[in-house]
Amino acid sequence: MAGTSPAMTVEVEALGAPAAPLDKSGLRAATGPMAVVDLLELPNALPKGQAVAGLDLGEKTVGVAISDISLMIASPAALINKVKFTKDAEALFALMDARGAGGLVIGLPINMDGSEGPRCQSARAFGRNLLRLRDLPIAFWDERLSTMAVNRVLIDEADASRARRAETVDKMAAAWILQGALDRLRSAQGPHTTPL
Repeated sequence: MAGTSPAMTVEVEALGAPAAPLDKSGLRAATGPMAVVDLLELPNALPKGQAVAGLDLGEKTVGVAISDISLMIASPAALINKVKFTKDAEALFALMDARGAGGLVIGLPINMDGSEGPRCQSARAFGRNLLRLRDLPIAFWDERLSTMAVNRVLIDEADASRARRAETVDKMAAAWILQGALDRLRSAQGPHTTPL
Protein backbone atom coordinates (compact mmCIF):
# COMPACT_ATOMS: atom_id res chain seq x y z
CA MET A 1 0.00 0.00 0.00
CA ALA A 2 2.03 2.90 -1.25
CA GLY A 3 1.53 6.24 0.44
CA THR A 4 0.35 4.96 3.81
CA SER A 5 2.25 4.78 7.04
CA PRO A 6 3.13 1.37 8.50
CA ALA A 7 0.82 2.04 11.47
CA MET A 8 -2.13 2.79 9.19
CA THR A 9 -1.39 -0.32 7.12
CA VAL A 10 -1.43 -2.48 10.25
CA GLU A 11 -4.71 -0.97 11.47
CA VAL A 12 -6.46 -1.47 8.14
CA GLU A 13 -5.05 -4.91 7.42
CA ALA A 14 -5.95 -6.06 10.94
CA LEU A 15 -9.60 -5.86 9.91
CA GLY A 16 -8.99 -8.39 7.16
CA ALA A 17 -10.29 -6.34 4.23
CA PRO A 18 -8.25 -4.74 1.47
CA ALA A 19 -7.91 -1.01 1.89
CA ALA A 20 -9.21 1.48 -0.65
CA PRO A 21 -6.65 3.99 -1.94
CA LEU A 22 -6.11 7.24 -0.05
CA ASP A 23 -7.24 10.53 -1.59
CA LYS A 24 -5.28 13.82 -1.30
CA SER A 25 -6.66 14.55 2.18
CA GLY A 26 -5.66 11.13 3.53
CA LEU A 27 -9.20 9.73 3.55
CA ARG A 28 -10.09 6.43 1.94
CA ALA A 29 -12.49 6.47 -0.95
CA ALA A 30 -16.00 5.68 0.23
CA THR A 31 -16.97 2.06 -0.39
CA GLY A 32 -20.63 2.44 0.59
CA PRO A 33 -23.32 5.08 0.73
CA MET A 34 -22.02 6.61 4.00
CA ALA A 35 -18.65 8.10 4.60
CA VAL A 36 -16.93 10.85 6.49
CA VAL A 37 -19.07 13.96 6.02
CA ASP A 38 -18.64 17.63 6.78
CA LEU A 39 -20.16 18.47 10.15
CA LEU A 40 -22.75 20.76 8.55
CA GLU A 41 -23.92 17.84 6.35
CA LEU A 42 -24.33 15.46 9.29
CA PRO A 43 -27.99 16.24 10.13
CA ASN A 44 -29.05 15.51 6.55
CA ALA A 45 -27.06 12.26 6.51
CA LEU A 46 -28.67 10.98 9.73
CA PRO A 47 -31.64 8.63 9.61
CA LYS A 48 -34.78 10.52 10.69
CA GLY A 49 -35.28 10.70 14.45
CA GLN A 50 -31.77 9.52 15.30
CA ALA A 51 -29.37 11.00 17.85
CA VAL A 52 -25.62 11.46 17.40
CA ALA A 53 -22.84 9.90 19.47
CA GLY A 54 -19.70 11.86 20.28
CA LEU A 55 -16.34 10.21 20.90
CA ASP A 56 -13.24 11.27 22.80
CA LEU A 57 -10.54 8.79 21.81
CA GLY A 58 -7.98 8.28 24.55
CA GLU A 59 -5.02 5.92 24.65
CA LYS A 60 -6.77 3.43 26.95
CA THR A 61 -10.42 4.48 26.82
CA VAL A 62 -13.10 5.87 24.53
CA GLY A 63 -15.39 8.44 26.12
CA VAL A 64 -18.89 8.38 24.64
CA ALA A 65 -21.61 11.01 24.75
CA ILE A 66 -25.05 10.92 23.13
CA SER A 67 -27.21 13.80 21.91
CA ASP A 68 -30.95 14.09 22.12
CA ILE A 69 -32.84 13.52 18.85
CA SER A 70 -33.29 17.27 18.35
CA LEU A 71 -29.47 17.59 18.27
CA MET A 72 -29.51 20.27 20.96
CA ILE A 73 -28.01 18.67 24.08
CA ALA A 74 -25.07 16.30 24.56
CA SER A 75 -24.91 14.08 27.64
CA PRO A 76 -22.04 11.90 28.88
CA ALA A 77 -23.02 8.28 28.29
CA ALA A 78 -20.24 5.75 28.87
CA LEU A 79 -16.56 4.98 29.05
CA ILE A 80 -15.33 2.09 26.91
CA ASN A 81 -12.06 0.54 28.07
CA LYS A 82 -10.05 -0.27 24.96
CA VAL A 83 -9.32 -3.95 24.45
CA LYS A 84 -9.22 -4.69 20.72
CA PHE A 85 -10.69 -2.58 17.92
CA THR A 86 -13.46 -5.01 16.96
CA LYS A 87 -14.51 -5.46 20.63
CA ASP A 88 -14.40 -1.69 21.18
CA ALA A 89 -16.52 -1.16 18.06
CA GLU A 90 -19.04 -3.79 19.20
CA ALA A 91 -19.40 -2.02 22.57
CA LEU A 92 -19.81 1.34 20.84
CA PHE A 93 -22.41 0.04 18.37
CA ALA A 94 -24.37 -1.67 21.18
CA LEU A 95 -24.49 1.63 23.08
CA MET A 96 -25.47 3.54 19.94
CA ASP A 97 -28.24 1.04 19.18
CA ALA A 98 -29.56 1.20 22.74
CA ARG A 99 -29.61 5.02 22.70
CA GLY A 100 -30.88 5.46 19.12
CA ALA A 101 -27.75 7.10 17.71
CA GLY A 102 -27.34 6.91 13.94
CA GLY A 103 -24.18 8.98 13.42
CA LEU A 104 -20.89 9.93 15.04
CA VAL A 105 -18.86 13.01 15.84
CA ILE A 106 -15.28 12.05 16.60
CA GLY A 107 -13.02 14.47 18.42
CA LEU A 108 -10.03 15.44 16.31
CA PRO A 109 -6.99 16.35 18.47
CA ILE A 110 -5.61 19.12 16.27
CA ASN A 111 -2.36 20.71 17.45
CA MET A 112 -2.50 24.25 18.82
CA ASP A 113 -0.88 25.55 15.62
CA GLY A 114 -3.70 24.02 13.55
CA SER A 115 -1.63 21.14 12.18
CA GLU A 116 -2.61 17.49 12.38
CA GLY A 117 -0.21 15.06 14.02
CA PRO A 118 -0.20 11.33 14.72
CA ARG A 119 -3.16 11.51 17.13
CA CYS A 120 -5.30 13.08 14.36
CA GLN A 121 -4.23 10.34 11.97
CA SER A 122 -5.22 7.77 14.57
CA ALA A 123 -8.65 9.39 15.08
CA ARG A 124 -9.27 9.48 11.32
CA ALA A 125 -8.17 5.83 11.01
CA PHE A 126 -10.56 4.89 13.85
CA GLY A 127 -13.43 6.51 11.94
CA ARG A 128 -12.51 4.82 8.65
CA ASN A 129 -12.24 1.46 10.38
CA LEU A 130 -15.69 1.92 11.94
CA LEU A 131 -17.06 2.52 8.44
CA ARG A 132 -15.78 -0.91 7.44
CA LEU A 133 -18.06 -2.41 10.10
CA ARG A 134 -21.16 -0.23 9.88
CA ASP A 135 -22.69 2.15 7.38
CA LEU A 136 -23.15 5.44 9.25
CA PRO A 137 -22.28 9.12 8.80
CA ILE A 138 -19.17 10.28 10.65
CA ALA A 139 -17.97 13.85 11.15
CA PHE A 140 -14.88 15.15 12.93
CA TRP A 141 -14.78 18.09 15.33
CA ASP A 142 -11.80 20.00 16.69
CA GLU A 143 -11.32 18.86 20.28
CA ARG A 144 -8.47 21.17 21.26
CA LEU A 145 -8.42 21.82 24.99
CA SER A 146 -11.56 19.74 25.69
CA THR A 147 -9.91 17.48 28.29
CA MET A 148 -8.19 20.44 29.94
CA ALA A 149 -11.49 22.37 30.08
CA VAL A 150 -13.34 19.40 31.57
CA ASN A 151 -10.60 18.86 34.17
CA ARG A 152 -10.82 22.54 35.12
CA VAL A 153 -14.59 22.26 35.58
CA LEU A 154 -14.23 19.08 37.65
CA ILE A 155 -11.61 20.70 39.88
CA ASP A 156 -13.02 24.22 40.20
CA GLU A 157 -16.75 23.61 40.20
CA ALA A 158 -17.26 20.01 41.22
CA ASP A 159 -14.24 19.77 43.56
CA ALA A 160 -13.68 16.27 42.20
CA SER A 161 -10.79 14.17 43.49
CA ARG A 162 -8.09 12.95 41.12
CA ALA A 163 -9.59 9.42 41.20
CA ARG A 164 -13.09 10.71 40.44
CA ARG A 165 -11.76 12.88 37.59
CA ALA A 166 -9.99 9.86 36.08
CA GLU A 167 -13.32 7.98 36.06
CA THR A 168 -15.31 10.72 34.36
CA VAL A 169 -13.03 12.98 32.31
CA ASP A 170 -13.15 11.07 29.00
CA LYS A 171 -16.93 10.71 28.81
CA MET A 172 -17.35 14.34 29.90
CA ALA A 173 -14.78 15.38 27.27
CA ALA A 174 -16.87 13.45 24.72
CA ALA A 175 -19.91 15.47 25.81
CA TRP A 176 -17.88 18.70 25.56
CA ILE A 177 -16.80 17.77 22.01
CA LEU A 178 -20.30 16.75 20.95
CA GLN A 179 -21.88 19.85 22.49
CA GLY A 180 -19.42 22.05 20.59
CA ALA A 181 -20.38 20.32 17.34
CA LEU A 182 -24.11 20.64 18.11
CA ASP A 183 -23.67 24.34 18.92
CA ARG A 184 -21.90 24.82 15.58
CA LEU A 185 -24.77 23.09 13.77
CA ARG A 186 -27.29 25.33 15.51
CA SER A 187 -25.32 28.51 14.73
CA ALA A 188 -25.11 27.50 11.05
CA GLN A 189 -28.91 27.25 10.90
CA GLY A 190 -29.31 30.90 11.89
CA PRO A 191 -31.54 32.47 14.53
CA HIS A 192 -34.62 30.58 15.60
CA THR A 193 -37.76 31.84 17.19
CA THR A 194 -39.40 29.91 19.95
CA PRO A 195 -43.18 29.58 19.77
CA LEU A 196 -44.99 30.96 22.81
